Amino acid sequence: MTMAPDPPRSLPRFPRDFVWGVSTSAAQIEGAVAEDGRGRSAWDAFAAEPGRIKDGSDPRVATDHYHRYREDVALLRELGVGAYRFSVAWPRVMPDGSGAVNAAGLDFYDRLVDELLAAGIAPVPTLFHWDTPQALEEGGGWLVRETADRFAAYAEVVAGRLGDRVARWITLNEPAELTLLGYGLGQHAPGRQLLFEALPAAHHQLLGHGLAVQALRAQRAGNIGIANSHGPTWPASPAEADTAAADLYDLLLNRLFAEPVLLGRYPDEVAGLLPGPVAEDLRIISEPLDWYGINYYQPTLVGAPAAEGSGPTAFGGIQLPPELPFAPREIEGYPRTDFGWPVVPEALTELLVSFRERYGDRLPPVVITENGCAYEGTGDTERITFLDGHLRALHAAMEAGVEVRGYFVWSLLDNFEWAEGYARRFGLVHVDYATLERTPKASYHWLRDALREQARG
Repeated sequence: MTMAPDPPRSLPRFPRDFVWGVSTSAAQIEGAVAEDGRGRSAWDAFAAEPGRIKDGSDPRVATDHYHRYREDVALLRELGVGAYRFSVAWPRVMPDGSGAVNAAGLDFYDRLVDELLAAGIAPVPTLFHWDTPQALEEGGGWLVRETADRFAAYAEVVAGRLGDRVARWITLNEPAELTLLGYGLGQHAPGRQLLFEALPAAHHQLLGHGLAVQALRAQRAGNIGIANSHGPTWPASPAEADTAAADLYDLLLNRLFAEPVLLGRYPDEVAGLLPGPVAEDLRIISEPLDWYGINYYQPTLVGAPAAEGSGPTAFGGIQLPPELPFAPREIEGYPRTDFGWPVVPEALTELLVSFRERYGDRLPPVVITENGCAYEGTGDTERITFLDGHLRALHAAMEAGVEVRGYFVWSLLDNFEWAEGYARRFGLVHVDYATLERTPKASYHWLRDALREQARG
């Protein structure tokens, strides 16, 4: 077991009641996709199509958390986090997405919650982390309004079972990515390539969020948030074409998903493109939240589209078609993760301060629900440097007046990294995919020691 080197200096002091946690998702770690009555998910179907997953793998076993959750909770306890963000697999609870409830699926989450509480760790379930039941996907998935209603009914079932022991809830994870990558570009499940015709999926996810908030509160569940992905958008140059392209990218990845929730309205540029009784829906979407979750990984440098005939633009492993009215560019001068993402901790400070300036009192307390990095090598000093830098950047935002109440590392375990398969390792704990043996990395020990120092006050 490799021990971490001592950090160069102690982290700044965070509040005593600050929530420290780590995050995972069901589709990436659970496995057991055909056990105990679980239904098929959109990701099961997507991964079964040849060529969809870069290394040809699938999530059927993943890290086998379904059978090894006690071992993983023991790792959480030793790490010293106070909270664990996991996701509930919708098709494990409702195999067809609606109708019959699978008791065995709920039993699993019962056991997991009880194991966490016995270890002194607060369970923080995310109700949806991209694993739409395939039966609903075949009926249109998030492109159709009915899926939002089905999601609210599912949320009610989960809260009815776990609500007596769960004190913090998350409705959705990253609806922007599901809209863009799943329905817009086809590079994630369900593999649709609709470009801007994917916007209904954004609206219906947000509507599902609002309906789920109502369903949770009807079950007397409180302390509710959402986990939206956000990052600063920088124009490639002061030229008008580049600033316009950056503004559009910022609208689609940030404002489109934050403003309906926080302000109760869509940006004017897209307000007429969304389906249904939008004004009525926005009253539901903007149900007041107890806190607002932000997943942060990197800023994005954006310019005008590439010249005609130049072919698709590669960005962070994603192929962007040239007909898009913007083109992300490479950010130079910063170290990069093995995913090719620039490591820019100060952009987290910029993001949080800009959100406070943009939304003012409409922004509730913030929780960083994901932040992490992919490194493949056996050495782990890069991950330690990444975490150290981002925690200092987070503290700087708090000193600048942003109310931040928690921080969750992505991720506890190396896992199935969506379309990348098992080729990207985000975990604090190394997983041998042949044996499923867990081995804490140097960053795990560094974070454990840092949390102990924070606890000593």
